[in-house]
Amino acid sequence: MGEILFLAHRIPFPPDRGDRIRSFHFLRHMAATRPVHLVGFVDDNRDRKAAKELLAIVASLHMEVRSKSRWRAGAESLLLGNPVSIAAFGSRRIMRTVDKLLTKRPIDTIFVYSGQMAQFVPVDRAGRRFIMDFVDVDSEKFASYGAAENGPMGWIHRREGRLLAQYENEIGRWADVSLFVSEAEAALFRHRAGLAVNHVRAINNGIDTAYFDPSGFPRVDGADPLIVFTGQMDYRPNVDAVAYFARRTFPAIRAKHPSTLFAIVGRDPTPAVQELAKLKNVIVTGEVPDVRPWLAAAAVVVAPLDIARGIQNKVLEAMAMARPVVASPAAYEGIEAVPGKHLLVAQGYDMANAVLNLLMTPADGEVLGRAARAHMVAHYGWKAQLRALDQIIGID
Repeated sequence: MGEILFLAHRIPFPPDRGDRIRSFHFLRHMAATRPVHLVGFVDDNRDRKAAKELLAIVASLHMEVRSKSRWRAGAESLLLGNPVSIAAFGSRRIMRTVDKLLTKRPIDTIFVYSGQMAQFVPVDRAGRRFIMDFVDVDSEKFASYGAAENGPMGWIHRREGRLLAQYENEIGRWADVSLFVSEAEAALFRHRAGLAVNHVRAINNGIDTAYFDPSGFPRVDGADPLIVFTGQMDYRPNVDAVAYFARRTFPAIRAKHPSTLFAIVGRDPTPAVQELAKLKNVIVTGEVPDVRPWLAAAAVVVAPLDIARGIQNKVLEAMAMARPVVASPAAYEGIEAVPGKHLLVAQGYDMANAVLNLLMTPADGEVLGRAARAHMVAHYGWKAQLRALDQIIGID
C-alpha cells in the first residue's frame, strides 16, 4: 500500500470543535496503518503550536496560518468568478507543498477534508485515488441565508450558494468517492449532482462515549435548573439559534419556571452573543476548558438551530452524557435516533413547552437521558463508523 496525502481546511487538533473532531478521528485511523502526510491551515499561532502534537502520528506535517482577509477573498472571488469560500483558502504555498509531496513520496491516495481544499488536488492525479469528504452540502447553508435576506448580503449569499453548488457538483463528479456525514446529506447531493449511490457515500460522525461519560460527573441536587446550549459561538447558525432562544423561547420558560438559567457555552462569542448576557438569567461563558461539567449540570440541553447541515456533534455529546435533549427538526436531521425515546424534537413555542415539561418532571428527563446514552454507546462509537472508511481507503 502507498501513502496518503490528507488535505484539511483546519488542522484537526485539538479535536474540540465539530469540524476538527471528525477529521481527527479519520486522520488517526488512517495513520495507524499507512504513512499520512497532513497539509492544511490553522486559524492562529496558538493552533499551530497545539497541532504539532500530531507529529507523533503523521509522516509529515505542513501548516499555514490562514490570514487572508474577507475583503481580499471577496475581491478575488469577484475577479475570478469563483465562490468566496474557495478564494478564502487559496494558497500558493499549499499548492507547492502538495506538488512536492506528490513528486517525492509514493502517495497513491489523496483524501480531502472539506470542499475548500479540493482546489489543491492536481488536474493530473496520475492514477491516484481521490476521496472527497464534503461533510455536508455547504452551499445549501448559503442558499438558505440568501433566501431569508434582502439587500447586498442577500445577493452575496445567493451568489455564494449558486457558485458553491456548481463547484461542489464539479468536484463530486471528479472525485472517486464523495463522503457526507449523513445519508440525508448524501441523498441530497446524489440527486443534485446526478451521481450514483456507490459514488456518494455517508459515514456518520461517531462519539467518544468513554470521554463523554456522565459517571464522572455526579448530579447536583437542589441547584437552580439549567438549560445549556454548546457550540462555536462565532458560527452564524449558532448565533442565530441562541439569540432566538434567549429572546423569544426562554422568556416563556421563565414565566412558568422563574429560577431557570440558560447557559450559552462555547468559544469566541460574538458581540451579539455577549449582549445576551444582559438578559435575566442568561449566562455566556465564552471558552471553557471542558464542556462536560456544563452538560452534566444541565437539566435540559437545547439545540434550537433553524439552519443546520450534517450531524450536530453538540446533540451527540449531550446524548452521550445522558442528558435530555430538545432539538429543532434541523438539528435532529441526520441523527439516527427515535424522537420521544432518545430525544425530543420541537421548534419555537413547542420547544418551550417541551423544555418546561422536562423541568416540571425531571424523572422523565432522566429516563430520556439514560435511553440516549445507551443508544449512543450501541450505535455511535467511532470504531463502528470507521469500518466503512477502511473499505473506501483500501485499508482492509
